[in-house]
Amino acid sequence: MSALLADTWFLFQKYLRINLRMPLWSLFGLIQPLLWLFIFGALFSSFAQLPGFPTPSYIDFLLPGVLVMTVLFGSSWSGVSLLREIDAGVVDKMLVSPVSRTAIVLSRVLHSAAQVVVQCLLVLVAGWAYGAHLDGSLVGFFGAFALILLLAVGFASLSNGLAMLLQREEPLVVMGNMMTLPLMFFSSALVPTAMMPDWIRWLSAINPIEYAVSGIRALLVAGGEVSLGLAFAVVGAFAVATTLWAVSAFNHLND
Repeated sequence: MSALLADTWFLFQKYLRINLRMPLWSLFGLIQPLLWLFIFGALFSSFAQLPGFPTPSYIDFLLPGVLVMTVLFGSSWSGVSLLREIDAGVVDKMLVSPVSRTAIVLSRVLHSAAQVVVQCLLVLVAGWAYGAHLDGSLVGFFGAFALILLLAVGFASLSNGLAMLLQREEPLVVMGNMMTLPLMFFSSALVPTAMMPDWIRWLSAINPIEYAVSGIRALLVAGGEVSLGLAFAVVGAFAVATTLWAVSAFNHLND
C-alpha cells in the first residue's frame, strides 16, 4: 500500500508540474461554464419569480449546476490525455518500470480531479461576484467541494475506463460530448425537478449528477431536493465503482 501511495504521489506531481508550466491551458476549461453562468443566469432570471421556486434568485439556483458542469467538462478529457500518452509510448515506458499499474490510473484521475476543484473554486468566486448569495459557512464550503471532488474522481475514472475500452481518441470525444449534456439536462442543474416532465424526473432519480447538484445546492445556497447523506452515498459509490472499473480496464488491457 505504501508503494502504491508513493507511486501515485510521484506521478501526480509529474502531471501537476506540466500544468504549472502551461497554466493558461487549465483555464481554457473555464470558458464554457462561465458562459453558461452569465448567459443562462440572465436568460432565465425571471424563473425565480415563479411560485414555489426554491431560491430567491435564479443565479443562486444555477451556480451549483454550473459547478457540476465544470466537473463534467473538465473530467471528460482525462481519458484523452491517457490515450495520447499511450500513443507517445509514455505508458509503455511506465509499464516496464517498477511503478504500480494502479498508480498510473489513480494519479491521472486524482490530477484531473484536483484541476477541476481549482476550476470550480474560480467559478464559485465568479458566481459570488455575479450576485449569488452563498451560505458562507466553512462546513458548507468544504462539504460542497468534497462532493465536487468525488464527482470529479468518478467522471475522470469513467473517461479513463472508456479510453481503455475504445482505444481511440475520436470516439471517446464523441461519447464524452454525448454523455455530459444529457446528464446535465436530466438533473435539476437548470430547473427544479417540480418543473420537469415526469419522464425526465424519473431519469433524474438514477442520475448521479442530480444527487451532486442537489447536495452542493443544499450546502452552498440551500434548496437541495435530496438529503445530504443520500447525496454523499450515491456520489461516493459512483466514484468508487468507476475508479475500480478504470483500474481493472487498464490492467486487463496491459496483461
